[in-house]
Amino acid sequence: MNLKQISFYFLLAMTIGTAMAWAGPPFETDDPEPTDYKHWEIYFGATAIQTQGSGWTGTGLFLEINYGAFPDTQISLTEQVAFSSFSNGFSAYGYGDTLVGAKYRFIHEGTEVPQVAFFPQMNIPIGDSTKGLGSGVAQYLLPIWIQKSWDPWTTYGGAGYWINPGTGNKNWLFAGWEVQRDFGKGLTLGGEVFYHGASTNDQNEGVGFNLGGEIHFDDVNHIVFSAGRDLVQTTYSFTGYAAYEWTFPNEAEDKGK
Repeated sequence: MNLKQISFYFLLAMTIGTAMAWAGPPFETDDPEPTDYKHWEIYFGATAIQTQGSGWTGTGLFLEINYGAFPDTQISLTEQVAFSSFSNGFSAYGYGDTLVGAKYRFIHEGTEVPQVAFFPQMNIPIGDSTKGLGSGVAQYLLPIWIQKSWDPWTTYGGAGYWINPGTGNKNWLFAGWEVQRDFGKGLTLGGEVFYHGASTNDQNEGVGFNLGGEIHFDDVNHIVFSAGRDLVQTTYSFTGYAAYEWTFPNEAEDKGK
């Protein structure tokens, strides 16, 4: 593998990895439902992307924290340790980019009306881009997400525009839709299809899918997981996501009400 190929796969992996990190766990497509007011959602897990013929990239560990700061408003922070391991023997491991965002739901779900939210996000380029551990530039996502539920079914999706500055980079569109079903109180399973535009001059558009779900041990402890691939970009042959999730209220603030 030559230097130009390595650079291309770095860009591809960073683009896909950023999109996955901003998703609604465990999918790339997000939902409009913010974390409940004065409640927390904390995810601790890992992601992996296999690039056919070259190797693996992803997050060895990530910590995503969502907090319901105000009614209908969630603030989010993701810290991650990134890795890249290529078949030519080159590998790197270190701190990746930091992700921040704020989700605001401006339409509540009704009998005929879906809930709708705006979730602007920013990727802060802290990771070392020369080692494939970060984007090297600040990136911004401006999406709208909608959702409707009919027990035990829920479906959500939408689209967002990525602002992706930098030499050789392109702004691009992401769109996705997800359908899931609850199987009792302990299990939720679902799947998504998605489209992403080309984020660099050397990259093609992609269409793919992920299948996954959540295992609910109780109201606090959960496992979320997914796996899938791109059907158009054949170099993007596998993605996986797995995390432990804690959901709980801020008891100190609740007592002070």
